[in-house]
Amino acid sequence: MQETTSTTPAGTGREPGAGQPVGVDLDPARRPGVPRMHAPERLPHTRFPPERQRSRATVFMHGRPHKTFPPVFGTAVPPKGLSGLVRRAAYHYPDHYMRHWTMLLFADRVDLWEHRARKALRLAAPALVALVAVRAGLRAIAR
Repeated sequence: MQETTSTTPAGTGREPGAGQPVGVDLDPARRPGVPRMHAPERLPHTRFPPERQRSRATVFMHGRPHKTFPPVFGTAVPPKGLSGLVRRAAYHYPDHYMRHWTMLLFADRVDLWEHRARKALRLAAPALVALVAVRAGLRAIAR
């Protein structure tokens, strides 16, 4: 199916583009997006250039000396445990190496299992204490 962009009525005998503006060549005042077409401006209360973020959390940086770090970065979940060690090892490799990203994905999986182990331990510890107490109580009764 062929789409036509002609604005001339059919049968007038004038070809589009023959001295008559067509499509994007129309008068800009008649374009549908004209009210939205304006030069980008900074929003009020913006700080430009952005200030460099400072953090006490450990943030791994790439080993390339000329690669700049973004001014804003996430510190909500600092690296910790075994997954943090894997992440630290991953950043020893440049980001164009496959092993860099593979190790980061592996660190995510390790972090998930660390979370599950902590959660299971939190639930299992009181149950284990209760079991030991009941068992000691039964031994005391049996004597």
